[in-house]
Amino acid sequence: MPQLLLEIFSEEIPARMQQGAARDLDRMVSDRLKAAGLTWDALTTYAGPRRLTLVIEGLPAATPDREEEIKGPKASAPEQALEGFLRKTGLNRDQLTERDGVLYAVLSSKGRATTDLVAETVDQVIRTFPWPKSMRWGSGSLRWVRPIKRILCLFDGKVVPFEIDGIPSDAITEGHRFLGSGQLLKVSDFVDYRTQLEREFVLLDVADRKLRILEQARAACAARGLVLVDDDGLLDEVAGLAEWPTPILGDMDPQFLALPPEVVRLSMKVHQKYFAVRSSPPSGGSTREAGEGGAPQLAPNFLVVANVEATDGGKALAAGNSRVLSARLNDARFFWDEDQKVGFDAWNEKLKGVTFHAKLGTLAERVERIAALAREIAPLVGADAVEAEMAARLCKADLASGMVGEFPELQGIMGGYYARLLSA
Repeated sequence: MPQLLLEIFSEEIPARMQQGAARDLDRMVSDRLKAAGLTWDALTTYAGPRRLTLVIEGLPAATPDREEEIKGPKASAPEQALEGFLRKTGLNRDQLTERDGVLYAVLSSKGRATTDLVAETVDQVIRTFPWPKSMRWGSGSLRWVRPIKRILCLFDGKVVPFEIDGIPSDAITEGHRFLGSGQLLKVSDFVDYRTQLEREFVLLDVADRKLRILEQARAACAARGLVLVDDDGLLDEVAGLAEWPTPILGDMDPQFLALPPEVVRLSMKVHQKYFAVRSSPPSGGSTREAGEGGAPQLAPNFLVVANVEATDGGKALAAGNSRVLSARLNDARFFWDEDQKVGFDAWNEKLKGVTFHAKLGTLAERVERIAALAREIAPLVGADAVEAEMAARLCKADLASGMVGEFPELQGIMGGYYARLLSA
């Protein structure tokens, strides 16, 4: 049975929106085709930096003929009720049937060509797509996450003809923005589509992009006796940033390892989308050995995922990214040093001016409540009441620190580091 292939090609789609968009495309197209009575063998969607793709295998060439029975008024109902029902169904009184004193209308409709239904469906889906954020461009009214460049739509190897705000459907797509040949690619079906894209340095499936990143990243680390620090969330994100992901191992100044490892990792991840790297454990050692606070012992390296294959093996890219990372980590080191000059008393004082909740007072008042509870509960669980109260009075203080102001995710973690330093 025929195959439907749809690609919506646009400017770069934010990585965080891609997988949700793939699910929405699946749901919206499925709902509309099912409502028309169509069934199929398999439906798959793909999302990447510049394209949303849908392929359906085994679609029939037309929707089935349909017959629908609609219940009407009672045969004894007033004439006005009967006239309203006839207007609704478009039938006359002789075409109605009667059962048990109730009138029924039987509406029959011939099946429609699937291509007509697909054209309507694509138009509706694009115009009502639920992007978290969308934009308009040019003089048109169409909204999409980024400007749409072209729409590829094939059914049974032929273009499904339609136009949406001046963008006509065709059988054309494009390869990688930098590594590709720059030529438009005319495709005939999904296998041809996927094959041509891979020749033009585009991996369509996010699972393939993730696998390429992990395999090449681990190989690059192993070649230098290092181990990649796994981060599934970061892997999901960088797989949505590159159509042909190419991991590159870079070096950073070892002096930055004096910072808490959580700071280094978070600065790499949040600001630069880099993976952290650690030294390979000794023979027989655990690959999950941890340093203070449970964080891995880091090596003075990082791994960046580029969207190009550099002719110099990535040396220039690694050097440039190293300079950017140094600037970020210098900022973190400034906060680290300055925070140690301030201390918990000043931070707790600042919390008196920070509202926790309009009806519950300031953060300082919240800390007092936590301290009182800790003091009462500690003896019940065999803990020291004085130490529990002290911990409670320190637990929120680092909210006023410079480091937590820069990295809110480290609240509590940084307090632990500062408490150990200031008590030493």
